[in-house]
Amino acid sequence: MESGFSMDHREGDIDTHIRSLGMARINSPVKGTFFVEDGERVLINDSLSYVEKCMADGAKPATLEIAGPRTKIFFDPSKTKAGIVTCGGLCPGINNVIRGIVLELFYMYGVKNIYGIPYGLQGFIPSYGHPLQDLTPQFVAGIHEIGGSILGSSRGAQDVMEIVDAIERLNLNVMFFIGGDGTLKAASAVAREIMTRNYKCAVIGIPKTIDNDINYVSKTFGFDTAVKEAKKVIQCAHNEATGAPNGIGLVKLMGRDSGFIAVNAALAQGDANFVLVPEMDFDLEGEKGFLACLEQRLKSRGHAVVVVAEGAGTRFFDVKEALTDASGNIKSGDIGIFLKETIQEYFKAKAMEINLKYIDPSYVIRSVEADASDSIFCGMLAQMAVHAGMSGKTDMLIGVWDNRYVHIPIALSVGERKKIDTHGPLWKSVMESTGQPVMKN
Repeated sequence: MESGFSMDHREGDIDTHIRSLGMARINSPVKGTFFVEDGERVLINDSLSYVEKCMADGAKPATLEIAGPRTKIFFDPSKTKAGIVTCGGLCPGINNVIRGIVLELFYMYGVKNIYGIPYGLQGFIPSYGHPLQDLTPQFVAGIHEIGGSILGSSRGAQDVMEIVDAIERLNLNVMFFIGGDGTLKAASAVAREIMTRNYKCAVIGIPKTIDNDINYVSKTFGFDTAVKEAKKVIQCAHNEATGAPNGIGLVKLMGRDSGFIAVNAALAQGDANFVLVPEMDFDLEGEKGFLACLEQRLKSRGHAVVVVAEGAGTRFFDVKEALTDASGNIKSGDIGIFLKETIQEYFKAKAMEINLKYIDPSYVIRSVEADASDSIFCGMLAQMAVHAGMSGKTDMLIGVWDNRYVHIPIALSVGERKKIDTHGPLWKSVMESTGQPVMKN
């Protein structure tokens, strides 16, 4: 598993306990399905050597609670009100998740009162004046066939107290937050404030990040679709590069902190000659720097395809002057434009003709509808989120680990991003596929 954390945790090293609003005493209305007991768990590290070491030391290995329907639930479906909010940037599959939550609540649990909170966290704040959206099976029937979010989205922190005030005014019992790291942090703060007030509302997160960089989550929805779309772009860049003398196809892809899209799309297409990601530092100048390697590639093959993740090469920008977006994410310089101009200046100084085509498909990729794989995945995440919420669990998110759907405390996943292991097999495959050297002097 590519990640940025230790896989050798024991029980007690990390907190994987899932909070609950109280004892679940109501018989579940869900019929004809399997049920999961709270004691069922999956190992975080399932390697035999790790398990044997834990046994030898008399320690319990770290585990995660398995997701799924419970025989007893906390909320009475006939009296339950649920809310759904989507925050942050767009991502393929958001509408699929919304649809899945609504259909599961309505048909499996009999919950009739489901509301969409419009335009992210702004929708909770009365001063913005965004009206709620009634979510019915009829309303969500075809939304999975379009990209974006039918609820809209926004970035920016809103006052937690005001959000919880709104949840209480609306008498919401289950609140679903669909968003990335910043959204999940906000959801956790909301859950804790709700519990402080002794109000009964479950807060469930469904991690949404096209970059696939959430800790303790094997894969986030939208990632497969993004890789599929990015693969097409790399193919187009290759066609452009081979269609002109000394052609260079330069593609910038999403990946502020982690280069999973760039790496996987490059491996899927097989045409990339250089892949630049945040996890692997590189030099521009010098005998072993990127520019010299690019020049050698052009002289030997006559064309080159460069794929760069948006967070690569941050040291080439003034960090002190870096701004942040409304969600608090650092906005460094544009590495795509920077590389484009740097490459052009480098070869102009050498009086070497090049034909560079720069492609940034970011907003196109994140706005498309989910592919078949992500569609199925989103539906499963939605169902598991509803099961967790109706059973009274809170301050948690739904994720996949070791091919099992699991409950993960939000605090365990946020704050530290999942990263590519540059000593692992994924990055080794990139080096072998591209043939690129280590570009450090």
